[in-house]
Amino acid sequence: MNLTKTSKFISLILRHRPEAIGISLDEHGWARVDELIQGISKRHPFSMEMLEEIVRTDKKQRYSFNENKTLIRANQGHSIPVDVELPEKKPPRILYHGTGEKFVNSIDRQGLLPRGRLYVHLSPDEATAKIVGARHGKPVIYQVLAGEMADQGFTFYQSVNGVWLTKKVPAEFLRKIKSE
Repeated sequence: MNLTKTSKFISLILRHRPEAIGISLDEHGWARVDELIQGISKRHPFSMEMLEEIVRTDKKQRYSFNENKTLIRANQGHSIPVDVELPEKKPPRILYHGTGEKFVNSIDRQGLLPRGRLYVHLSPDEATAKIVGARHGKPVIYQVLAGEMADQGFTFYQSVNGVWLTKKVPAEFLRKIKSE
């Protein structure tokens, strides 16, 4: 079995469509591990060992177990309303956002909006933002004046995997970095 493909399917379930396998998430995004395994197993063989391997080896640290591994959730990226209980955190002075060239005109006009997600995702460094942007075509990187935003009352959170989250980034807090 292809664990990468299964990981992407788990991401879909835990972030967007738990009903796809007949499970539900609680208000904090937690799903019961036994129900997740049972739901995936209806499509192809799947076990706790496979799930633990996916969580352990995921480079983006997309998932977290609770202490006794009876619950699992996606760390961020939800399009369904959940509160993943992230504490507010003061961001660094500068964060980054990577996108594709095709989105630049909209971003320059409207700023960064969460679109189908609950939050805008920001990277702690330019290299990560470039990788994210490349997923959408030719990458364009923006500096986000996060320190100024925080000073003006915008709230930031940091996910357990280092991704910074905020509700929106108005265009006046964005500086386009020349792309290659």
